[in-house]
Amino acid sequence: MNSPKFKKAKLNLLLQSALTVVVVHAYQAGVAAQTLSEVVVSASRAAQRSFDAPAAVQSIDRETIEAAGPQVNLSESLNRVPGLTILSRQNYAQDLQVSIRGFGARSAFGIRGVRLLVDGIPATTPDGQGQGSSISLTSTDRIEVLRGPLAQLYGNAAGGVIQAVTREAPDNPEFGAAAYVGSFGMRRTDWQYAGRVGQYGLVADFSTFDIDGFRANSKTERKQFNGKLSFDPFEKTHVNVVFNRFDMPLAQDPLGLTAAQLAADPTQAGSNAVARSVRKIVLQNQLGASMLTQLGNDRSITARVYTGTRENLQYQAGIFIPTLPPPTGAWVGLDRTYYGVGLQYNAQSRLGNTPVKWVLGYDYDESSEIRQAGVAALGEKTSTNRDEDNTASNSDVFMQGTALVSDRLSVVAGLRHSAVKFSSEDHYLSNGDGSGSTTFQNTSPVLGVTYHATDALNLFATYGKGFETPTLNEVAYNGAGVPAFNTSINASNSQHYELGAKWAPSPQARVDFTVFKINTIDEIVVASSSGGSSTFRNAPGTTRTGWELSGSSQFSPHLRATLAASQINAEYSQAFRSGTTAVAEGNKLPGIPQSFLFSELLWTQQPAGSGRQGTATGSQAGVELTQAGRLYANDTNTASADGYTTLNLKASHVWALGVGRLTTYARIDNLTDERYVGSVIVNQGGSQFYEPAPGRNWTLGVRFVMPM
Repeated sequence: MNSPKFKKAKLNLLLQSALTVVVVHAYQAGVAAQTLSEVVVSASRAAQRSFDAPAAVQSIDRETIEAAGPQVNLSESLNRVPGLTILSRQNYAQDLQVSIRGFGARSAFGIRGVRLLVDGIPATTPDGQGQGSSISLTSTDRIEVLRGPLAQLYGNAAGGVIQAVTREAPDNPEFGAAAYVGSFGMRRTDWQYAGRVGQYGLVADFSTFDIDGFRANSKTERKQFNGKLSFDPFEKTHVNVVFNRFDMPLAQDPLGLTAAQLAADPTQAGSNAVARSVRKIVLQNQLGASMLTQLGNDRSITARVYTGTRENLQYQAGIFIPTLPPPTGAWVGLDRTYYGVGLQYNAQSRLGNTPVKWVLGYDYDESSEIRQAGVAALGEKTSTNRDEDNTASNSDVFMQGTALVSDRLSVVAGLRHSAVKFSSEDHYLSNGDGSGSTTFQNTSPVLGVTYHATDALNLFATYGKGFETPTLNEVAYNGAGVPAFNTSINASNSQHYELGAKWAPSPQARVDFTVFKINTIDEIVVASSSGGSSTFRNAPGTTRTGWELSGSSQFSPHLRATLAASQINAEYSQAFRSGTTAVAEGNKLPGIPQSFLFSELLWTQQPAGSGRQGTATGSQAGVELTQAGRLYANDTNTASADGYTTLNLKASHVWALGVGRLTTYARIDNLTDERYVGSVIVNQGGSQFYEPAPGRNWTLGVRFVMPM
């Protein structure tokens, strides 16, 4: 019953059933709707309805984020976005594996190929590295996800854009406290103040997270503070100052498992993880400010400035070194300082009789780090064999314009020129001078057309070119795994084609459908991965074709359904050799699920639209179904993980306690206790590819909000 043919048939049946439910009931009426009112800024860098944007873009609101779990991982709520894949490693030392249309799937840790923004301030360094933990979910008001060609206007490594926005301070101050407990020793707390004093608005949020982990050597401790100060120093000028501190004093790394280890005991740690005390320690501080000034006559200027530091110390299992005994581990330390500035001018004008919205901007970002590494024994440093200074910077100019050519036709066009510079100065010369520098330059054009067929139907087509440089970590080793600045890796270049439709057949329903094709040359891929260290190279060519579907429908005042489904065929379009390994044309790119489906049915005691968000009392209950397709683990496609289907149940209830509100939450994830692989480590040298997902697990939570 678990054969690939059966699972494929089951997926098709689920898709057909979900589509039938969404479309057939799309015409039902009865409640006030907000289907068309969802506002996003990612697609055009100015507020607009997502329904009108000529792009695949979704926004996840505060209510959804809060109901999706303890607000620890992006995967809790963003699985509702088709084309966005977040593989939960259950490994907080390596962060989530995030990819959009396959971009970022190669990442051994952190986020690659996807741009992260928090309150308009980059959480991605100039070389394309980012961390999902930079986003404080407990104080986030909404998260926007932009996919496709328009994302290329965000510069290097913009296979997609994830932008989080911190909540605004309410007029009436309030204090909130929350606590969650769950399986595997999970403990989560959050304390938040939000309010205004005169012209100043303040949101201050402090949260903690601890978990023992369902696998051996996976204990994690985290603390995070996120603060936002808002004020208007002058008439028509608004300023946000944001400070974020992320402190992770311990994140043990359970590593991957071989197929034999996975079959024997998925809760065990990988080889040498416990013996070598494999773990990570992180401390990051960031301070940023943005200013919006309205100049009148539909013109405005936005400016931003930010700076931050990141200390990262990682103890790895290590790789075999001929001159050292086998039980030797390794350590890598990064001490990073980064900063950036940006300036953007928005205006509305006319070209003849044609209304035009346009934007001009400039971004400069720089990241400098001291990279050190050496040998470790029993999880402690014993010697240093690497010491260098690395720098990455980008200097970008961009422009974008949207013109309403007629009542039915609008056109968007944009251009971005990027110059990304890398340099490394090696101070440890006993193994040779690994210094070097390189510069990547690229001009990315984008063109899109939207046909507004009716008030309820938009059709769009978009084309764009993008590029992605390797990261500093990816040029840190040459092809033989020797510490040296590797200038042989090229930036990848891609061409993106997209066709889409957005349909709102009734005020209570909406369906978005997109098909895409992406051709890439010099795709950056994993050459080898062993003991926590990876090397990278270019593949001559890849193609990605696929479709994405999202839908929502308010069946009745009490019942709502949500669907997100996608399928992708990502493969190597040319054969090549990676060391001694031959990779055939047509092989699938590893790390990318072939299909993904999320569906939710939610019942609410209070009718939809009966009260302002966050004030309604009563109960909610929902069921979620998630299904993913096969996941290949290596370039030769000889190792893979089967697809899976999981079922989740959730419920909550809100009580009014005087002027305050008390909310209780309960979740059961993976109700059927299915054993499956959550993510893979691409091209792992010891065949420790597999990172298993937990079986049945539960979460209980309570949150109290009191006006002050």
